[in-house]
Amino acid sequence: MAIKVTMPRLSDTMTEGTVATWLKKVGDKVSEGDILAEIETDKATMEFESFNEGTLLHIGIQAGETAPVDSLLAIIGKEGEDISALLAGGDAPAAEAPKADAPAAEAKTETAAPAKAAAELPKGVIVVTMPRLSDTMTEGTVATWLKKVGDTVAEGDILAEIETDKATMEFESFNAGTLLYIGIQEGNTAPVDSLLAIIGPAGTDISGVADNFTAGGTATASAPVAEEKAAPAAEKAPEAAAETSNGGRILASPLAKKIASDKGIQLSQVKGSGENGRIVKSDIENFTPSAQAQTASAPAAKQEASAPAAPKVFVPAGEVYTEEIKNSQMRKIIAKRLAESLFTAPHYNLVIEVSMDEAMQARAAINSVPDTKVSFNDMVIKACALALKKHPKINSQWKEDAIIINHHVNIGVAVAVEDGLVVPVLKFTDAMSLSQIGGSVRDLAGRAKNKKLGPQEMEGSTFTVSNLGMFGITEFNSIINQPNSAILSVGAIVEKPVVKNGQIVVGNTMMLSLACDHRTIDGATGAQFLQTLKQYIESPVTMLA
Repeated sequence: MAIKVTMPRLSDTMTEGTVATWLKKVGDKVSEGDILAEIETDKATMEFESFNEGTLLHIGIQAGETAPVDSLLAIIGKEGEDISALLAGGDAPAAEAPKADAPAAEAKTETAAPAKAAAELPKGVIVVTMPRLSDTMTEGTVATWLKKVGDTVAEGDILAEIETDKATMEFESFNAGTLLYIGIQEGNTAPVDSLLAIIGPAGTDISGVADNFTAGGTATASAPVAEEKAAPAAEKAPEAAAETSNGGRILASPLAKKIASDKGIQLSQVKGSGENGRIVKSDIENFTPSAQAQTASAPAAKQEASAPAAPKVFVPAGEVYTEEIKNSQMRKIIAKRLAESLFTAPHYNLVIEVSMDEAMQARAAINSVPDTKVSFNDMVIKACALALKKHPKINSQWKEDAIIINHHVNIGVAVAVEDGLVVPVLKFTDAMSLSQIGGSVRDLAGRAKNKKLGPQEMEGSTFTVSNLGMFGITEFNSIINQPNSAILSVGAIVEKPVVKNGQIVVGNTMMLSLACDHRTIDGATGAQFLQTLKQYIESPVTMLA
């Protein structure tokens, strides 16, 4: 189904944007995370990533044109899909005639916020609103404030960690000054565009600013911001021009540039993992030359040693003691989606026991190779990917009018984190080697536990694997991670007596439980998948064929 992509709000004060350059053209394939276009905001020219995958079917705002936030920017869908209904929708006229609409919108803003609005905001004061950090975000929860009232804030500083419906993400400041006011306290939830903070010169009297904003003043904040930020935006141009190598531009995200600057890392030395070699935050964080790694490790160890132990809660004997923990945004979303899955999809479970003797020998042989580390979970993931190619009905999802069969394999790996459970996704898992799967899982799991995953890294799964074997759990049933049709639960390897060739011997076995959506997967289909999976795991050499 085709998806509308609208003009994003790339800064907290952005009301309209100009498409500087399209990096994709109509007919091009688009993957999640690809850079669609470079968009000029009121502050800088920024790269805009796609949250969707498919074919670029329509461009609504041509290069050089300006349009308000939420105007139709593009349409992405299946190649050859009919998009006439979307183009005839309410958003299309606004996007197709941005030049005519933009001045009208500007005039309306100016009349709605006359000179009185500018007078209400002291000079240099900037209102920061709750950002929209993902394409589906409607509200956010402030997990942690990294700045407090009175702190000095520089452009690029992390103001707070904000929980969205997909992940906990760091929110950068686009402004410099002093943090004068916090509008949403830690743990509180508010809709997108709510008053998050106020930044301005130290000592500025902001009494009444928050009340005026609540009373209807996003326009109150917008007029001075454009004025104040015009100079800094111009100042950034030489910096961007300096980041060139052999006459070519180094592609890097704003946060990656900031972190590199703080760490004294030259971007020209970093290999980017993003599209077209674009440098992202994880590339900077993982860039550890031996000299820097040694100098960085000493302060970290010192800080860790000096950290005080968490105080223990004292509960007097014989007294009732309870503790109330407020639900995080992540916990709310987990509860909502798992309940929807369990109560809408008719679950059933199939259980099979597999011999792990040959798998254990194969793993030991693989890990004897220098710089190679493969886990049993990696082997299960690889076996699942190959089995899904042979049984594509397992790799499906339910729609009211059709069953979608996915012929690509994207396996989600359930990872327990402090606040709940996240499912980072291995894209095109069937094409990955065991060592690639192992490295990717370790990277994704590590960043998931440190709250460093982006929303695009947790989207697009077609099947899910959940493993509790490391906790000694021998068998369990999982709830399907919709829109997937199935999830595999992996238990611990158990040494026990088994019968081989009519003799009782010591063997190693593992229990696998497959939860299926009966709307898309019949029992026989699920059983055939498990048989194939069993063959791959019990004879790992077949995975190399």
